[in-house]
Amino acid sequence: MSKFLVTGVAGFIAAKVAEQLVRRGDQVVGVDNLCDSYDVRLKQWRLDQLRALPGMEFHPIDVADRFALRPLFQQKASLGERPFDGVINLAARAGVRDSVVDPWSFFDTNAMGTLNLLELCREFGIPKFVLASTSSLYGAHNPQPFREDANTDVLLSPYAASKKAAEALCSTYHHLHGIDVTVFRYFTVYGPAGRPDMAPFRFIKWISEGETLTLYGDGTQQRDFTYVDDIARGTIAGLKPLGYQVINLGTERTVALMDFIGLIEKLVGRKARIQREPRHPADMMVTWADTSKAREVLGWQASTAVEEGLEKAVSWYMENRHWARDVKL
Repeated sequence: MSKFLVTGVAGFIAAKVAEQLVRRGDQVVGVDNLCDSYDVRLKQWRLDQLRALPGMEFHPIDVADRFALRPLFQQKASLGERPFDGVINLAARAGVRDSVVDPWSFFDTNAMGTLNLLELCREFGIPKFVLASTSSLYGAHNPQPFREDANTDVLLSPYAASKKAAEALCSTYHHLHGIDVTVFRYFTVYGPAGRPDMAPFRFIKWISEGETLTLYGDGTQQRDFTYVDDIARGTIAGLKPLGYQVINLGTERTVALMDFIGLIEKLVGRKARIQREPRHPADMMVTWADTSKAREVLGWQASTAVEEGLEKAVSWYMENRHWARDVKL
């Protein structure tokens, strides 16, 4: 049995990672500051599911506060054992458009939070570090599908810049201190209890409730929609010793936003009322993963088709509609 620190544990991806870890028999210590970057009711719902599982421990800590983080490591070390077998840093401020408005909070969490955790790994001898990064690093200039060795110097948002800073810190700490690091670049994650600032949750809610769906751009934008359970499974596969690796997690299949809306319309049984707005300059036209490295290094590939994943996401919304319909977008 291993023990892992999972940050941002009430978040969309982290909650699923923590769930899969404890269900396989590991111990998970989760931290999350439960910030109101989006409706906290979703975070609380995920946390409630986790608290019902054995082997789960939770602390309300902000990764940007190194003074609050350190006692967690120190307390475990005082028992004469390594505090954790690995740190899975999934705490993040996410959202391309929001980062344009408030870049400071993104760098506080994504860059400084990563630095704090890496430094604690160095101090307390934690051998493994996993970082959640993003496909947003690939920008608009790279050939598709995106490979991990593509140029990431031309970024479209402060969010992407903060994640590149976090990746650079990981590389530095691997070089200087020998920490084994796996960096995952996630591609458009969706599923039950997803983030309300992302299109899948919004589209499901708007169509289900007969509300106007706001679509930025003409709907031809393409996304590599990846189901959250697949993402969590890939993240856990990256806990093995790998040295330093940057790995895409996606499906290698793109879906245009208008086609994605059409799938939801069929599942909900209602047509969308669409209001079009200009495409935001920070939005990418296409996200499309080359996942050959994930297959080679991890033996991983996504197994959930978008039709199946959307059905589960819509079912979750309908089951929780009595409160999910009021979630702020």
